[in-house]
Amino acid sequence: MSSRPGAAWPLVAVFTAGYLASYLLPTVVGRLSAHLGLSPAQAGLVGSALLLSSAGAGFALAGRVERLGARTPARAGLILAAVGYGCAALAGSVPLVVLGVMVGGFGSGTATAVAASGIAARRDPHRTSSLGLLTVSATAGVLYLTIPHLGGGHRLPFAAIALVALLVWPATARLDGARTAEETSSPITGRLPHRRSGLVLAGGMLVWSMAQNALWGVSSRIGLDQAGLSEVTVGAVFAAALGAGLLGVTGAGLLGARLGRAVPIGLGTVVIAASIVLSSSARDLGSFATGEIMWNTVYPVVLSYLIGLAASLDIRGRWAVLAGSASSVGVACGPLLGSVLSEEAGYPAMGLILGAATLLVAAPVTAVALHTGGRPLVPGAVRRRGGAPAALLAATTGGLSGAVPKLGSPEQAVTELRVRRRRLVRSAIRTAGPDGGSGQSNAYASTSAR
Repeated sequence: MSSRPGAAWPLVAVFTAGYLASYLLPTVVGRLSAHLGLSPAQAGLVGSALLLSSAGAGFALAGRVERLGARTPARAGLILAAVGYGCAALAGSVPLVVLGVMVGGFGSGTATAVAASGIAARRDPHRTSSLGLLTVSATAGVLYLTIPHLGGGHRLPFAAIALVALLVWPATARLDGARTAEETSSPITGRLPHRRSGLVLAGGMLVWSMAQNALWGVSSRIGLDQAGLSEVTVGAVFAAALGAGLLGVTGAGLLGARLGRAVPIGLGTVVIAASIVLSSSARDLGSFATGEIMWNTVYPVVLSYLIGLAASLDIRGRWAVLAGSASSVGVACGPLLGSVLSEEAGYPAMGLILGAATLLVAAPVTAVALHTGGRPLVPGAVRRRGGAPAALLAATTGGLSGAVPKLGSPEQAVTELRVRRRRLVRSAIRTAGPDGGSGQSNAYASTSAR
């Protein structure tokens, strides 16, 4: 990718550092249980604390990244992630590990919020989010292949996350700094657009993510305890599953908006529900690997469309951050929910419950995709960096205050704006007459018809 200011790769790098902790959640929870003497439920609670802290950072930064600029909060988030996870790796007592986990989680959430805001302002949010998921899946896949062979107890996964945060630091130099009041001024201010759709989407993503990560948080225990596999074999299955996820995200990026968003989200969620049931009932390598690979292939595809859908609801990225933070709350509750359900009802019953919850949430989220058009902004519609698409600017100029129409044809909206301006100019010229103020009217005409 280009390294010019405004290129996508710095956002992708920050996105990877922010999301990596949740991708490594199974090995984090598994090693906390195995090497710190925690029960599965207690280890899941530590994972939940990490992700709740991450969600808190997202809620705190929603709508503020544009004013602060991307560079400063991204750097602060990466520092917190490196320090927090680094301390968790070095600590030998549970309280210190929990403290480090929460500091690191806040840093991860900050980095994710910055990336989500930047992705929402891109010409094609879905393509950029797909690239981010591709990168974090590849990074996690490499770590799943290497960590089981290196030992290190609970320390190694935390150290790996901290190291990635440090490696991403140089990319923040390519992010935008804080803007002045004039630079942040925009006709699109005030209340959030599409409030009902945004709230439904945020609530749906919370439940959807909770179900996904309830399985993901105990997947390692399913493979070890129920399927009778070794840690090396489970790590290899996870690496293969994440590799399949790379193919899925690549396919989603190539597919783009050809099918809209409703079809991939609705159909993909049904496949995910079936995969959850299969994986949670696995008792051998074949069924466990099939369920995990199928689930990891489709999960990031649907997630990329959900992120793109949230980004399309508000060009300033507020819904992207809020929906992402709601998703983080669901992710945070997932490990604890999965641990409690698996201990009380067993893994197969847990899978049935989670699969049913996933199917129930598919309907309202798919309805949001249908209601909002199901397609991202037309590539090329953004005319200025960080600004609104031309059709949105045209619609808010001389239209209803705060109204955000559906974007069917940006080029047509711009043309209609020019026609309206020319009619106003002609009317002003006729009203002024040949004598009074004709020079002023002609000057106005020369500037308005550009």
